[in-house]
Amino acid sequence: MFGLIAIAASAVIFLVPFLFVVLQAAKTPGEASSLAFSWPTEWRFLPNLVDVLQANDGIILRAFLNSSVLTVVSVVLTTLLAAMAGYVLERRPSRWGTVINFFVLAGLIVPPAVVPTIWVLQGVGLFKTMLGMILIETTFGLSFNILLFRAFMRTIPRELDEAALIDGAGPIRLFLRVVLPLLRPVVVTVVVVQAVAVFNDFANPLYFFPGDENATVQLTLYQFQGQNLSYYNLLFMDILLITIPPLVMYVFFNRQIVAGLTSGAVKG
Repeated sequence: MFGLIAIAASAVIFLVPFLFVVLQAAKTPGEASSLAFSWPTEWRFLPNLVDVLQANDGIILRAFLNSSVLTVVSVVLTTLLAAMAGYVLERRPSRWGTVINFFVLAGLIVPPAVVPTIWVLQGVGLFKTMLGMILIETTFGLSFNILLFRAFMRTIPRELDEAALIDGAGPIRLFLRVVLPLLRPVVVTVVVVQAVAVFNDFANPLYFFPGDENATVQLTLYQFQGQNLSYYNLLFMDILLITIPPLVMYVFFNRQIVAGLTSGAVKG
């Protein structure tokens, strides 16, 4: 009974706001400005979609390209680095383990320092560049994902490592051919969660990747809302377009996400 109530409450919490966005995206500018939860008197879904795609010389298309490149490259780097770090920390304990664990946890607790980070990026010539933004997203996502991989690594028997070493596998081959395929559930979890986080990131591109030519999807929301005039129908259409990719990922990979997050919680 309580489960059904929880499911119904969750459906209301998530579906009602989504329906509100769809209705506002289909309204005229005058109707949308009232922000009323009502049925549109005139459906303008396709015209609003065209207006959003053509706004500011197609900035939304450039933003989707920038966000896609940023998301794919940073997620690949984060997944590989976090998997290797989690493997080494779990399988190869050393006297530096306590220090490394401190810095991993510090990455979750200590907030990013914006001004010093900008100063460093300017010093190495990576400010306002895609490479610099990729490194920022990769670094900020490492700590949490290292902990996920390390927890999952405890479920993999050490005997597999020993058997591979006896067969002549080196460290790199052992990790890539034996360990990494067994990490598939947590890899899917990290890829989906990190991809959604990077794709929906607003603050970091605003600080470290400014400029219309560098716009990401979240920054395009500024195009339709200003101090004196706001086009709420186009704003909500933009929100709808931005929401679709993460929503599709969660719909298709929700079971893998749960499996990856809960693996390693119970050992044995």
